[in-house]
Amino acid sequence: MDARFDGRTVLVTGLGISGQAAAQVLRDRGARVVTFDERATDADVMDAAALVTDGLAGADLVVTSPGLAPAHPVLTAARDRGVPVWSEVELAWQVRVPRDGGDGQPAPWLAVTGTNGKTTTVGMLQSILRAAGRRTLAVGNVGTPVVLAAVDPALDVLAVELSSFQLHHTHSMSAQAAAVLNVAPDHLDWHGSLAAYAADKGRIYERAQVACVYDVSDPVTEGLVREADVQDGCVAVGFTLGSPAVGQVGLVEDVLVDRGFARLRHTHAAEIGTLADLAQLAGPGGVVPPHVVRNALAAAALALAHGVEPAHVRDGLREFAPGAHRIVTVGRLDDVAYVDDSKATNAHAAAASLAAFGPDSVVWIAGGLAKGAQFDDLVRTREDRLRGVVLIGTDRAPLRDALARHAPHVPVIEVDAGETEPVMTRAVNSARRLAAGAPAGVPTTVLLAPACASMDQFTSYAARGDAFAAAVRALGGTDDAGRERLQEGRP
Repeated sequence: MDARFDGRTVLVTGLGISGQAAAQVLRDRGARVVTFDERATDADVMDAAALVTDGLAGADLVVTSPGLAPAHPVLTAARDRGVPVWSEVELAWQVRVPRDGGDGQPAPWLAVTGTNGKTTTVGMLQSILRAAGRRTLAVGNVGTPVVLAAVDPALDVLAVELSSFQLHHTHSMSAQAAAVLNVAPDHLDWHGSLAAYAADKGRIYERAQVACVYDVSDPVTEGLVREADVQDGCVAVGFTLGSPAVGQVGLVEDVLVDRGFARLRHTHAAEIGTLADLAQLAGPGGVVPPHVVRNALAAAALALAHGVEPAHVRDGLREFAPGAHRIVTVGRLDDVAYVDDSKATNAHAAAASLAAFGPDSVVWIAGGLAKGAQFDDLVRTREDRLRGVVLIGTDRAPLRDALARHAPHVPVIEVDAGETEPVMTRAVNSARRLAAGAPAGVPTTVLLAPACASMDQFTSYAARGDAFAAAVRALGGTDDAGRERLQEGRP
């Protein structure tokens, strides 16, 4: 494989983390690498027009960053000239090395995509695989670039998170097992349409070897499985919050069970865990949100497809630590829980977040960069959860209008940054006032689940969540971990 790059010119577009990793791997394999990035001063070329005029620097191959949409002039020129365009993921698949251990085969990939839940699911999968004694790493759209993991012979199996951007220019990957968690409108400016976005998500199933994992309640994901061209013997395995049929994993009361891979699946369901094993992921009321259970079932199905034993699924789920800014209780004040779900950057994610709470119990902080999204379905299906709403961000109008149409009874406060107070401080103060009107004994939550991107007022969703937590602490809110440390006499 390496010899194919000797003396070849490869144009790497985009010098983010994955682009830099791709360039290094290519240089190590003898390629002449030319880099292009319109914003990176250390790139060889920063002018797209000049690069196109120069014939793409004579490139034999383009390895592109997710930051460049397919219609970018450089990628358009490559297609016009017949120059192959690969993602970093495609490059990773092409340069895989045999894993240590003597079988001569590269580490298999367990791949995950979806509009929401990818990072949590891949993290759960990594935890399960490690509980089973596998040398593994969560890679791709999170953490280590997949191209670096692909050339590491010390790894037994990769837990790979893939975005639709990465999948668009991926042509030959053959995952051992793959999952599409969900498909909802997102990134349509990049893909051009919802159909194109869904089709790129579905590419993860192509050439799958053992299993295609999908959400039984989502006809789009099931349709992508049906359309996929997989290897002989590959099976479809659904996950469901109900009692599973044969060929599914699901939930029987509070027990996670397998009827997709278990030896006696036609007559029996094998226990793979319980909701108690996910207790660390519960919301402030002690209930594990439904979308978190779905993520756990998807991770379990992928691990089972790899050959992991059910007991290791249970142990891995039990040991999994929740990620930051994903339904994390950051403080409690006056019997009100303050929950950070800043990672809910689109309507689908915000709907899942709101679903985790009871009727008339949430003061919702929402808003930011809507990126052309509409919120009617979100508000219509979740208005029963809302006690009040605080709107922040540049694109408040779509949310304001949806609330007026579908939840006119819910009080709404709009806030901007003040001369002396940042916007999140004002938002939390406003939310506290709305929460104060709850009847005594009714659990109330102030929930940051913005349904929008963050870059209008914050550098990232993480910075937005951190600002929320800081504002809660400034009010005197104390998180559960903080109270526990004080009780034990620790700083």
